[in-house]
Amino acid sequence: MMEAIRNAWKIAELRRRIIFTLLMLVVYRIGAHVPVPGINPAVLADFFQEDTLFGFYDVIAGGALSDFTVFAMGIMPYINASIIMHLLTVVIPKFKEWSEEGVEGRKKMAQVVRYATVLLALLQATGMTFSLIQPAVIERSASAYVVIIISLTAGTAFLMWLGELITEKGIGNGISLLIFAGIVAGFPRQTATVIELLRLGEIRPLILVPVILVLLGLIVGIIALEVGRRRITVQYAKRIVGRRMYGGQSTHIPLKVNQAGVIPVIFASAILMFPATIATFVNHPIAQNFAEALRWGSVLNTVLYAAFIILFTFFYTAIQFDPMKVAGDIKKYGGFIPGLRPGRSTAEYLSKVSSRLTFVGAFSLAFICVLPIFLQNVSRINLIFGGTSLIIIVGVALETMRQVESHMLMRNYQGFMI
Repeated sequence: MMEAIRNAWKIAELRRRIIFTLLMLVVYRIGAHVPVPGINPAVLADFFQEDTLFGFYDVIAGGALSDFTVFAMGIMPYINASIIMHLLTVVIPKFKEWSEEGVEGRKKMAQVVRYATVLLALLQATGMTFSLIQPAVIERSASAYVVIIISLTAGTAFLMWLGELITEKGIGNGISLLIFAGIVAGFPRQTATVIELLRLGEIRPLILVPVILVLLGLIVGIIALEVGRRRITVQYAKRIVGRRMYGGQSTHIPLKVNQAGVIPVIFASAILMFPATIATFVNHPIAQNFAEALRWGSVLNTVLYAAFIILFTFFYTAIQFDPMKVAGDIKKYGGFIPGLRPGRSTAEYLSKVSSRLTFVGAFSLAFICVLPIFLQNVSRINLIFGGTSLIIIVGVALETMRQVESHMLMRNYQGFMI
């Protein structure tokens, strides 16, 4: 491991990307401590500790919501905009056309997502200002409200830009790394809370130890799920071009058990937060009952959470992996899967294998996310750092390591995961 780290540091471009990523994450954490003007955060502290929905939102935002800083809304408006864009790709022909245009099409879609993010952030900031945080507003004037709304919207827009900058010039997926950094930054606070509860006798060690063992088991399961692959052998026929012979070798297609990564978990969390957040802002008994029903850890919330994870896993995998295209590429270069005819038969086989893997991956993801919620209800220990956070942390860490490894292998260095 140490040798791999030294080798990674020897590569100038990789070293530059790692340093840039770390510096941008430091900027993010500094911004997470810049308060919103005109707000008394002490008034909101108790509310965010008691409310489980916004408690989970606070975890994703890295504690910026409970402290009510300029990054209080986090990157969630961007995630919601991305979800909406993915869904519209299926129903709007123009968006579907863009998704198939390659780099230029992705640039157009990214621009639409940016505009939608700013719009959603503006709406969410307005709702929060005039309902959720109104008791904490120091000076209730039009100018004060405008400053608060602009500060929150600008904070989300800055995070979106920071995430895209990390993706472009750093290492790893910028948006995922921001969420990763936010969750990790909350570990010391949560650990201190658990230690204090142990000291006061509100948590018994006999209950805490099995919970920790289960969480460690979940980490092992997440790693197995992330690195698990089904290798499909592809044989290439020999070709003679002039006096030279090409092909004749055997290779494989590595199909991941969890092809969607952490995206379904993030999307499911965001989509459940959105209606519950809106309902919280509306001062009406029906809306309040709706918000209570969708409270984090409730039966309805847990069932919907698992269902959305499964749904988004299948949906995102279908977008990412096209069996017809893969089968066409194999046929184009003279390859075939042993025992199958090139073309349609190969595509049907790949589709069947992908569906089975996605089924296992989707239900495994849902189980890992839901199990800590049941543990929390049984043990009464606050496990906001449960399956969802673990999947995001482990998934993002592994994906970033893979990117570092690809840079090292291109320069003939042995990587971390070999």
